[in-house]
Amino acid sequence: MTKQIILGHYLGGLNHQTLWSDPAAGSQIDFASFKHAAQTAERGKFDFFFLAEGLVLRERQGQIFDQDVIGRPDTLTVLAALAEVTEHLGLVATLNATFNEPYELARQLATLDHLSGGRAGWNIVTSSDAFTGRNFRRGGFLAREDRYVRAQEFLTVARQLWDSWSAGDITADKESGRFLSRPDAGEFAFSGKQFDVSGRFTVPRSPQGQPVILQAGVSSEGREFAAGGGPDAIFSPYHTLAEAQPFYREIQQRAAAHGKPPGSVKVLPGAAFVLADTETEAIERHREIAHAQITGRGAQILLETVWNRDLSGYDPDGPLPDVDPDPDGPPIIQGRARIHQNPADTIAQWRSIAEENKYSLRELAIHVFGHVEFVGTPTQIADRLHDFVQNEGSDGFIIGSHLTPTGLDEFVDRVVPLLQERGSLRTDYEGTTLRDNLGLSTPVGSAG
Repeated sequence: MTKQIILGHYLGGLNHQTLWSDPAAGSQIDFASFKHAAQTAERGKFDFFFLAEGLVLRERQGQIFDQDVIGRPDTLTVLAALAEVTEHLGLVATLNATFNEPYELARQLATLDHLSGGRAGWNIVTSSDAFTGRNFRRGGFLAREDRYVRAQEFLTVARQLWDSWSAGDITADKESGRFLSRPDAGEFAFSGKQFDVSGRFTVPRSPQGQPVILQAGVSSEGREFAAGGGPDAIFSPYHTLAEAQPFYREIQQRAAAHGKPPGSVKVLPGAAFVLADTETEAIERHREIAHAQITGRGAQILLETVWNRDLSGYDPDGPLPDVDPDPDGPPIIQGRARIHQNPADTIAQWRSIAEENKYSLRELAIHVFGHVEFVGTPTQIADRLHDFVQNEGSDGFIIGSHLTPTGLDEFVDRVVPLLQERGSLRTDYEGTTLRDNLGLSTPVGSAG
């Protein structure tokens, strides 16, 4: 039986993946951009639309990071507006478990689920840095090793709140003019290391029961949280079958060890594409886009996130910096998630890649930060996506584009029909909620 491909679409902010200077690029703030991207994804029968969120403007050596400004309207507000102009598309928000509170966030997500008819999702992320924390009352109090402790408790509390109501708990009696509900509907109490809360949740059970939960993280703690802590899907950083298959198997094995049924945790790598009528044209177009995305100055700054040194004196078209990283020094780049936990090992690998391929500093940056994996004709890309999922590299992909907001159009017009011909992508929506369309079970509320 052909496995169905899960597709999400993310709209990137202003960074090295976005060609904001392209004449065809649109606004990162105007609602028309979000509307076009979401409606295009729905036209292509995508499962969900995904928005990341930046809680702080990035800085380099104390100055606003002009190579990568991540500022955009509030995610939940945008998704609530998109609920009105879409019918089937899931609406997934990246929201931080470190600087928010369970009651507030659970209430907002349950509201979005009601407004959208059961299409809400939450990509749960964490943070431990004081730079981001200074925007919040709690500041940078959270030790790095406690991030997932708080995230796990946060999710546990949120689910208790969502489950404090059961379907049918509240009814309207027109004769008496009163609302009737179960006496203890909405009541909750939780006491743990991170939270000590009790009260009564104000939002009745939403159409999905609980929003779909997604999570990113490939550390040992992140993998265990993804498999056992409750997320319905995990983002994967792997884009070749050789790397992706072991990760996919590990997540499924960890989930099974926690008593979860097969397929209950979806694995979804991020992906981008470059299309053309011939493979040669696609490769050339990819080269042009990559060099426009990562300028010489941009390459220096991207490598500074790992070296933690000022690399502005190094020639972008020359060899890699001949100095070691400074992981213990004051961060030169503030506000960017740290994805390379061991800078020395990472740089050693990069030196090997650069030597083998004769890469310059900029070419190495394009190679490791480029994020464009699918390059070719529509048929070639459809074949690769199809084969990747059928061979258990993932359950689907989160598709992005270098162009906002129209970058997804050609994928929907030229690749989606080919996936539908192969039987690996729906031709129409069958379910009414995001859980339905992802093939996930509906949680049974503890109060029910």
